[in-house]
Amino acid sequence: MGKLRLAMAQIDSVVGDLAGNTACIVSHVQKARSLGADVIAFPELAICGYPPEDLLHKPRFVEENLQALDAVIKASQGITVIVGYVDSREGLRNAAAIIHNGSLIDSYHKIFLPNYGVFDENRYFLPGNRCPVYTICGFQLGVNICEDIWFTSGPSTAQANKGAELIINISASPYHFGKRNQREKMLSDRALENRVYIAYTNMVGGQDELVFDGASDVFDYNGNLLIRGKQFQEDMVVLDLDIPVLPRQADTNANVPDSIFVSSAGFETLKPPIENIAFTPLEADAEVYQALLLGTRDYINKNGFKKVVIGLSGGIDSSLVATIAADALGPENVVGVIMPSRYSSEGSISDSLHLAGNLGIKTLQIPIDPLFQSFLNTLSDVFAGTEANTTEENIQARIRGNLLMALSNKFHWLVLNTSNKSETAIGYSTLYGDMAGGFAIIKDVPKVLVYRLVHNRNKLAGFDLIPNNVLAKPPSAELKPNQLDTDSLPPYEVLDPILEAYVEQDKSIDQIVVLGFAADIVKRVVKMVDRSEYKRRQAPPGIKITPKAFGRDRRLPITNRYNHAN
Repeated sequence: MGKLRLAMAQIDSVVGDLAGNTACIVSHVQKARSLGADVIAFPELAICGYPPEDLLHKPRFVEENLQALDAVIKASQGITVIVGYVDSREGLRNAAAIIHNGSLIDSYHKIFLPNYGVFDENRYFLPGNRCPVYTICGFQLGVNICEDIWFTSGPSTAQANKGAELIINISASPYHFGKRNQREKMLSDRALENRVYIAYTNMVGGQDELVFDGASDVFDYNGNLLIRGKQFQEDMVVLDLDIPVLPRQADTNANVPDSIFVSSAGFETLKPPIENIAFTPLEADAEVYQALLLGTRDYINKNGFKKVVIGLSGGIDSSLVATIAADALGPENVVGVIMPSRYSSEGSISDSLHLAGNLGIKTLQIPIDPLFQSFLNTLSDVFAGTEANTTEENIQARIRGNLLMALSNKFHWLVLNTSNKSETAIGYSTLYGDMAGGFAIIKDVPKVLVYRLVHNRNKLAGFDLIPNNVLAKPPSAELKPNQLDTDSLPPYEVLDPILEAYVEQDKSIDQIVVLGFAADIVKRVVKMVDRSEYKRRQAPPGIKITPKAFGRDRRLPITNRYNHAN
């Protein structure tokens, strides 16, 4: 039939930065036009950023979003632009504007509003009820938004039945490991079952706990991948679609309105050809590491911080956090603080210094024993006649937390917390101590995955960037003599699968035992998880990389007498 040159701009919108987002969109429109693109698509809610949450309750915010849309419309001469924004006509709608040659032609309203996991779209938006098909450059195009394409017999099917040859889906799909494979399988299926091309434009960047991975892609009508954008990077994907006329059985009962004419102008033969590149996806652990890098970099930069500070213990968690921070921000913007106590091993100091030297980060050493002894002296009369227990251990952790927060206040450094998901799940952490911090990079990373990420980073470096001693030593909080994590916990190789089954998959104790775990261990782990909800509510935000992150996805009451361990 002919060719259509399509551009997809996976951009890193900042929630609320209407001027900055608009400037970015206009710049990409200009670039796409210079490359001879007929159509350029942007992600879901690209103008205001995703998710805007309760900013949507502010009328001024919505109005300025519409003013920003006007600026995009004015910049659309000679090209068709599809961009996400908030439409406020007859209630708030998650919308895609179809813009052509300086005019707003139509707005598609998202039909399926997700209201699970990290999503709360029913809180803000009304659903759409139209599935129009647009004639653009002589082709029949359907436009829909994110969740709409996940449904069989959804808007894509309705649009295909009306004659759409290409479906353009604009999306803001939060990352978790395994999500890209799941998403691409769905898009391939949707293209094949409807005999249409599908172009999927995804957002990229970090927004609070969420990371968007980009990896925008296009599938042909046989479900074959034609092109894939970069992962975890802004990218402009441009390709020429040679769309054949396909016989299709029209559904005369499909409740869709008539096509909306946009333009009839076709592909110019003098345009230089575009080379299509399907970027090879990252391996699983490398993918997670890049998600943590992007989430860290965007959280720090978008919130106006310049430097971060980390308590270095010589353990694997703080070593991984320091490495991610150095990679994300540059070593000159990372400060490691070594705070030895009477229980610290020689390795906790030497391994921290070795790591800092490898990374090129600055270190400070602040011994905590004088402060700890002062606490013990102050409390000696009150604690008289009692045995030392976790109270004295936690005092040390809280001293360290206070020192880190003092440095943060004095020098405007953001404290990066070093707790992992395994510890967070079972409450193996100290409120106002090692739980202190402004951002928790590995909050959603299980301990076993922490080790894999360290091995992967060392492999990439070509040497033991994170010293082998850190990997080899058994995990310990070093808050009492000869302490090991296994004194209080099952080995992480046992603990993490139990946590995954209980937290991620909502399996019962009996179902977990059937997987091969001892009933007494499963019951003990479940009890620890259940009684630690009050701690998790007070933890800093952290990057989501699993399907069910604490706080954003898994929400349980603190006051709760339901006993799963019976």
